[in-house]
Amino acid sequence: MSQRIKVAAALKSGPVGTEVDVRGWVRTKRESKQGFAFVELNDGSSLANLQVVVDQSVPGYAEFIKLLTTGSSVRVVGELKTSPAKGQAVEVHARELTVYGTADAEKYPLQKKGHSFEFLREIAHLRPRTNTFGAIARVRNELCSAIHNFFQSRGFVYVHTPIITTSDCEGAGQMFQVTTLDLARLAQKQVEIDYSQDFFGKRASLTVSGQLEGETFACAVGDCYTFGPTFRAENSNTTRHLSEFWMVEPEMPFYDLNDNMQLAEDFIRSILKQVLEKCPEDMKFFAERIDKTVLETAENIVSHDFLRLSYTEAIDILEKSGQTFEFPVKWGLDLQSEHERYLTEQKFKQPVILYDYPRAIKSFYMRCNDDGKTVRAMDVLVPRAGEIIGGSQREERLDVLVARLQECGLNPDDYWWYIDLRRYGTVPHAGFGLGLERVLLLLTGMANIRDVIPYPRTPKHAEF
Repeated sequence: MSQRIKVAAALKSGPVGTEVDVRGWVRTKRESKQGFAFVELNDGSSLANLQVVVDQSVPGYAEFIKLLTTGSSVRVVGELKTSPAKGQAVEVHARELTVYGTADAEKYPLQKKGHSFEFLREIAHLRPRTNTFGAIARVRNELCSAIHNFFQSRGFVYVHTPIITTSDCEGAGQMFQVTTLDLARLAQKQVEIDYSQDFFGKRASLTVSGQLEGETFACAVGDCYTFGPTFRAENSNTTRHLSEFWMVEPEMPFYDLNDNMQLAEDFIRSILKQVLEKCPEDMKFFAERIDKTVLETAENIVSHDFLRLSYTEAIDILEKSGQTFEFPVKWGLDLQSEHERYLTEQKFKQPVILYDYPRAIKSFYMRCNDDGKTVRAMDVLVPRAGEIIGGSQREERLDVLVARLQECGLNPDDYWWYIDLRRYGTVPHAGFGLGLERVLLLLTGMANIRDVIPYPRTPKHAEF
């Protein structure tokens, strides 16, 4: 009985001299006039292909060779041998072939090489078969594993917060509505929508963050984190925005801002280190084919402490930098990507954590400082990517939280359950959020965030 083995395992430490069963998709085929062919097989487990040697001793050789076009799926049973060719340790000498599915060479979209990323977005169902998107999938998988490993090894509880919600965490109103009402019929009647007749009895939306619900569990089971899809109905078509993306959001009771900053630094360094260690082949590919700086950038972040700098100090540095920025620098304005990259890439050449932002530009849940002007917010900035984490110490004082909700134009009654946490055993606590796709941009060097998520959701695009 032949042993089924994945391509990655065969290439690394395959049982040479034994009969193996490999299955995958044909990448290329080269025929020889001497009556044999070389087939490059890939099953997605590795960037590299496994070479299969097929000769006329294989039953049905002539028929099989015609069917083995790029994209066809096949099972190969044969002996794994040491390869005499350069650049590969082993190859399979086929004894038996089974073609599962053919791919018309004239119609298969990936028959040729060198397709643009824009074109590949139009065939998102096939682009994982390319080297670039196969590598992205493996790095994304390892990054997710690293995230869970980090929190689980520190005793955090993984909490599944709701995707459907009736509260707006950010208070910006950029939310996708969830309804079973016949909106087309209501529009024709031009009547005011009665949400009491809707499925949930009130207006409901897709979540923009799991933070508020995460806080409820942090105040009950201790350190916890949520990791799931979030949605923003922001009509933005930039290379850094998605309408659906994945967020990692830990919440920790009895943490202050300094504790929060240290955890964020440890977190970033840990997850990047694991990906560098576990995906060397894929990371080398990105460095060679996409952006030559990706390895250097990631290693720099892993090996350097993060500098702590107040927002006020950062503004002073930017104002005195002598740089010409597209966006103005002034105390009270939020920093833009160009400002963040100047601080991390030119001024300090290392990651920077900014803290104590103006309260007027930050959310209601961030703890107010005694100066009345700033809140205990933080942003983690890294070279090349800019902001990669946003977080804060949360406002645990009941009266201040209610006042901040009103200050931000929000109705405290809509957040009654969140306010209750401050009535019953309130504690200092903190947390942060990290966008998974932003980290993937950093690791892979890809220029467009739509290329680091399997199926991008953006304005006017939700086909696949």
